[in-house]
Amino acid sequence: MNSVIAPPTAPTLAVRGTADVYPVHRIYCVGRNYAEHAREMGHDPDREPPFFFQKNPDTLVPNGGQFPYPDKSHDVHHEIEMVAALGTGGKDIPAADALQCVYGYTVGLDMTRRDLQARMKAAGRPWEIGKAFDFSAPCAEIVPAVEIGHPARGAIWLAVNGELRQQGDLEQMIWNVAEIIAHLSGLFTLTAGDLIYTGTPAGVAAVQRGDVLHGGVDGVGELRITVV
Repeated sequence: MNSVIAPPTAPTLAVRGTADVYPVHRIYCVGRNYAEHAREMGHDPDREPPFFFQKNPDTLVPNGGQFPYPDKSHDVHHEIEMVAALGTGGKDIPAADALQCVYGYTVGLDMTRRDLQARMKAAGRPWEIGKAFDFSAPCAEIVPAVEIGHPARGAIWLAVNGELRQQGDLEQMIWNVAEIIAHLSGLFTLTAGDLIYTGTPAGVAAVQRGDVLHGGVDGVGELRITVV
C-alpha cells in the first residue's frame, strides 16, 4: 500500500545532555491554573474546575528559535509554563499513580492571540485561532524526571528584554501535575509523547517584534526566543 501524500514527520524535542529526541504526540494545556492569573483574566479561581485546550505538535518552536508575530492579531501575549512530558499514558489514571507516567519536564510558552481569543469567548466559540496558531508553542529541552524528580515548588518567571514580567512559584498551582493528569485522563486517553502545559502565573502581557523572551523554572531549565 502506498501513501498518497508524504507521511508527516513527528515533531520532536531534544532531551537535555543527550543526542536523544522526544517525539511529540499531542499538546494539552490547562487554563487558568494560577489564582492570580485567573483573577487578572477576570475569573474567580475558587469556582472553576480544571479545563483544557490543545495546540498542534507542529506549533512547537525549539529553544533559541524565533517566534514570527502572527497575522490577524495586534495583541499577542506571553504565558510562561512548566511542561510535563509523558512517558506512558492511560485512561482514568488515579492521581496517586499519575506521576509514574511522567518522563520529564521542560519550560514552554503558551503564546496567545489575546484579541482573537477574546473575540471567540464573546461569541461562545472555540479558542483555536487564539491558541493553536503557527509557532504558538515554544518549548525548551526536556529534562528526565529521573534526574530532577517531580518539581512541586520553585520559581517560575519570564523577562522581556531583561525586564521581569511574570513571576510565581510552582506551589501556587491550583491543580498540581498529578491532579492535572488525573483530570485530563478522564477526558482523553493519554499516551507516551503527550506534552501538558501546566498553566501560567500572573503578569501576562503583549509582545512586540524584536522582543527577546527569556524565562525559566527553577530546577527544570530556561527558554529563550526572539519575536520577529
